[in-house]
Amino acid sequence: MIISASRRTDIPSFYSDWFFKRIEEGYVLVRNPFNFHQVSKVSLKKDAVDGIVFWTKNPEKMIPKLHLIEDYAYYFLFTLNPYDKRIERNVPEKSHIIEVFKKLSIKIGKERVIWRYDPIILTPEFDIEYHVKSFKEIMSKLYGYTSKCIISFVTFYPKVRKNLEKIGAYEINKEQKLEIAHRFSEIAKEHSIKLEICAEELDLSSYGVEHGRCIDPDLIGELSGKKLDVGKDKNQRKLCGCAESVDVGAYDTCLHGCIYCYANSNISSIKENAKQYDVNSPLLCSKLAENDVIKERGIKSCAISQTSIFDK
Repeated sequence: MIISASRRTDIPSFYSDWFFKRIEEGYVLVRNPFNFHQVSKVSLKKDAVDGIVFWTKNPEKMIPKLHLIEDYAYYFLFTLNPYDKRIERNVPEKSHIIEVFKKLSIKIGKERVIWRYDPIILTPEFDIEYHVKSFKEIMSKLYGYTSKCIISFVTFYPKVRKNLEKIGAYEINKEQKLEIAHRFSEIAKEHSIKLEICAEELDLSSYGVEHGRCIDPDLIGELSGKKLDVGKDKNQRKLCGCAESVDVGAYDTCLHGCIYCYANSNISSIKENAKQYDVNSPLLCSKLAENDVIKERGIKSCAISQTSIFDK
């Protein structure tokens, strides 16, 4: 099984010590986001975990301890956007984050650090020209430190619509998407970076932009040296190409405060949950209650044990 760490929060930024503790103990407890008292026990043992995918905006604190997971196949989805603190309230200065990106890439290799320029938000200030200029500037600084960039367009989820409208954000139409994809693809080609699109209906292949998979079993297979038999994640959006994974994060725990984030509902909930953070707890930002029901999740490797002669 592939572990996602995590779509729901930034574990590398805020909870990496907790994650390493879970690796040490070989399991993690995860609450069902739709049924609070239903808790899954998920194995993190090497024979069950095919790979780990980290989602982050700042893995700086995690880098010195990556040797603790050297026996696992893993890679990072590193989000780096051109927005200021009106949109990404608590993300450190981008010049610093770029240096962190480089440091991580040098340590583990550029193929294992995938840049996400996500989401693309259009406002009167952050217009297409702004994004093209910013994308080119960041790309030039990341040149040689990544081999792939995944882009996506903002989704106006009900819980974030008001926040987005406050900054003048608007729905991006087909023509605007095509223009952005075309201009971004030209920049990516100049830097020999593969450009992919996340969860998008439009066919952008004529620009050299393919549909991507953030949870990518092929990449994990390359890193682990094993061929994986894993299907599409049915719990994600219809247009999402990600493979099936188990997410070990928790909603309303990310402290970055990005106004476009679907994983947080309000600041008070985040602060309250963060107070419960305990590095030794098997649950992230939560404690077990008497009426919690723990069920062991059937986690097993998706690796194909026997190699076909056609794979040689």
